[in-house]
Amino acid sequence: LGTVGFAIVVILFFSGIFADFLAPYGMNEFTLADRLTPPGSAKYILGTDTLGRDMLSRIIFGARISMIVGLAGSALCIIVASLIGLVTGFFGGVFDMVTQRFVDAWMSFPSLFIALAVMSILGPGLGAVILVLGLFDGIRNSRVIRSAVIGIKENVYIQASVAIGASTPRILIRHVLPNVMAPIMVVFTMSVGRMILAEATLSFLGFGIPPPEPSWGGMLSGIARTYLLEAPWLALWSGLALAIVVFGVNMFGDAVR
Repeated sequence: LGTVGFAIVVILFFSGIFADFLAPYGMNEFTLADRLTPPGSAKYILGTDTLGRDMLSRIIFGARISMIVGLAGSALCIIVASLIGLVTGFFGGVFDMVTQRFVDAWMSFPSLFIALAVMSILGPGLGAVILVLGLFDGIRNSRVIRSAVIGIKENVYIQASVAIGASTPRILIRHVLPNVMAPIMVVFTMSVGRMILAEATLSFLGFGIPPPEPSWGGMLSGIARTYLLEAPWLALWSGLALAIVVFGVNMFGDAVR
């Protein structure tokens, strides 16, 4: 399954990077005369939506949105988690205790409700989605990095660095950080799938990527629900793409772990 997951991840990245060349039409190119064309036609393989936009093209361009959110959100998550985990795990004491109580309180709230509240203030948009998801997931995952730091900070080479008077930033960057890269990579790979699914959820609820950007979650809501019986392909393809990609990313993350 790890190989299958890796193949799906490669296809996602390839589609996102080369969407302009792979898509037969522009993501917002429409022909009203061809609206609600069912799948299977020579011109529109996956059919069209209510504005006559090619569904295949919008699915391909939607892969770019998912790729950007998955990578950028996970990168921000790693930065936040590493900063909190390195500092609290290395220094410990009262600062660590206070920080962990904050993390406990943070994890006790449903993350979706907090994300919706913050997005209602910031407004929908790609940058806001990445910022909110990256910060929220980073705080939650800081405990993984903290546990790894606590496990190695008593090692001889760390104590030797302290004894010879090496500065704390140097110890953290040169000795501690390289030895916690394994859990950091696991957190990153597992976070990508969560980011993609969370973005789709926010977009489905109207708080994520605003139209006419082809977010898979956004394509599942609105018109797709209205025409669910008349034109089920409006929701079918985006939902199928989302399920396959999240499955593949999670399988790849499990293999890395």
